[in-house]
Amino acid sequence: MNNIEKLRDYMRKEKIDAFIIPSNDPHFSEYVADYWKCREWISGFTGSAATVAVTCKKAALWTDSRYFLQAENQLERSGIDLKKIGLDETETITEWLHNNLNAEAKTGIDEKLFSLTEYEDLQNQLLPLQLVSMSDPFVEIWEDRPKMPQNKAFLLSARFCGKTITEKLKDIETALGNTKDTVYIISALDEIAWLFNLRGSDIDYNPTAIAYAIIDFPCLHLFIDTKKISPADKKNLIANNVQLHEYNDFVNFPKYIDNKKTVIINQKKTSIYVYNILQKNNLKIQIETKPNGIISSLKSIKNNTEISGFRQAMIADGIALTKFFIWIEKNIGKTKITELDVSAKLHELRAKNRLFAGESFETIAAYAEHGAIVHYEPTKESNIEIKNQGFLLIDSGGQYLNGTTDITRTLHFGKPSAAEKTDYTLVLKGNLALSMAKFPKGTRGAQLDMLARQPLCSIGKNYRHGTGHGVGHFLNVHEGPQSIRMNENPVTLEYGMITSNEPGIYLTGKYGIRIENLILCKPYKTTDFGEFMQFEIISLAPIDTKALDKKLLTKDEINMLNKYHENVYKKLSPHLNAQEKKWLKKKTQKI
Repeated sequence: MNNIEKLRDYMRKEKIDAFIIPSNDPHFSEYVADYWKCREWISGFTGSAATVAVTCKKAALWTDSRYFLQAENQLERSGIDLKKIGLDETETITEWLHNNLNAEAKTGIDEKLFSLTEYEDLQNQLLPLQLVSMSDPFVEIWEDRPKMPQNKAFLLSARFCGKTITEKLKDIETALGNTKDTVYIISALDEIAWLFNLRGSDIDYNPTAIAYAIIDFPCLHLFIDTKKISPADKKNLIANNVQLHEYNDFVNFPKYIDNKKTVIINQKKTSIYVYNILQKNNLKIQIETKPNGIISSLKSIKNNTEISGFRQAMIADGIALTKFFIWIEKNIGKTKITELDVSAKLHELRAKNRLFAGESFETIAAYAEHGAIVHYEPTKESNIEIKNQGFLLIDSGGQYLNGTTDITRTLHFGKPSAAEKTDYTLVLKGNLALSMAKFPKGTRGAQLDMLARQPLCSIGKNYRHGTGHGVGHFLNVHEGPQSIRMNENPVTLEYGMITSNEPGIYLTGKYGIRIENLILCKPYKTTDFGEFMQFEIISLAPIDTKALDKKLLTKDEINMLNKYHENVYKKLSPHLNAQEKKWLKKKTQKI
């Protein structure tokens, strides 16, 4: 019996007509531990973002443009229809359910995997169909399900974080206002990691530990598998007024708080499971007024220690990338190098830094037509040799104790065609345009997004992903609340936010091009018209100019590129040997 049929048997037993399976865990993480890869188990699709809906006769998977090609390949002969989010002809999940169920049908969801906001929206959209929140069916039907992660966690020194637990708690208290009669529940793992200066490895690439937390001012409660924490770190936590509880004891959290207090929750990050516990215990509930959450907002604005750490991490990353570029240029066409070889070499070179703690996401080493798959991940089956011709797109990053990196460079081997040069140059123009932006305080990312797209749009081309996402400090490489994308996001850019800048172009069956740096939001000037902001590029690695058509660049763009390369050489060269300096000098020379 295949996995879908196992779920259908369960549905018949529970008298459920449909079941929805998202990609997240109970903490609404983007990437999840193997234990929660239920959507992958049921569908075979390995991308990080998708939702599956199953009825007694049909099944479908919804994903966005980053994964269209990957999903088409992995869903072939699975019996699951692909629904491409963002296309006009694509029906939504609720529309699909209405079209495939009768009016009395019941749709089930795992109560731990849907937020209060998602549940209410889904419930309204499904009417008159019934929505039923229930326990996790995969506990029963997934026989060889992986165990809950047991990896060790540790406290990150304040010399990297810049603030102690107590200082961060004070910041939260100030932001919330009156905290005398309130309790605050935290489910998001990166928010818990930030508040407690806690790091772990329960989820690949995200240095977080599976946990819940409660702030009952001035006391903190941390629900975690306590075996993960060393005796010394336990002592440190207790000294910071933290009470430790086992993760599975979170179901009993009401007994640890004053039931006369009001419990504040973020409805986007609190599951129906948690909400039901609150209601069952007749606790007063208050929905947090800041949509993205107080902690998310505080975490996104890096303090001086964190910014300094990011700068050091960029130097470490730039050194590794420079050595990598020299290696591949020297060996391409002489030694067989595959996409997986690229990933392995980058890891080897980054790991030479003593503060390296792993990759920040799985390296995308995408050669030729693979570059057109936005989130391509080379596997043993798809792995191909890189020839001395065409584009190689490399999107990679590292987790360091002092910062997180995310950088994309597209290299060309051989002689680029006129079309390749045009596409490459237009992508670079978009990257430079956003880098050079000067904008008033209070600007949102959606207001800047078109700067990066305009060069491509001018010839009728575009890319279907966002231009920029926030980046955590030795935390998740994809971090909110800010973004730079076409979709409206009410969050304004603030001093100290670090965001990616990654325009691209993807031609199915041909190639992909993306150029990405991380940019720091900082002051520009104050005039009679108010405060103005600007970006500083903090990533440090040469941008390949082989496929560049200089005639398409303005004088300002040329000056910006030259200035950037001058800074790359200045920051990286002191850490290189004579031959490496000579190579870098050539790659960063003025155009």
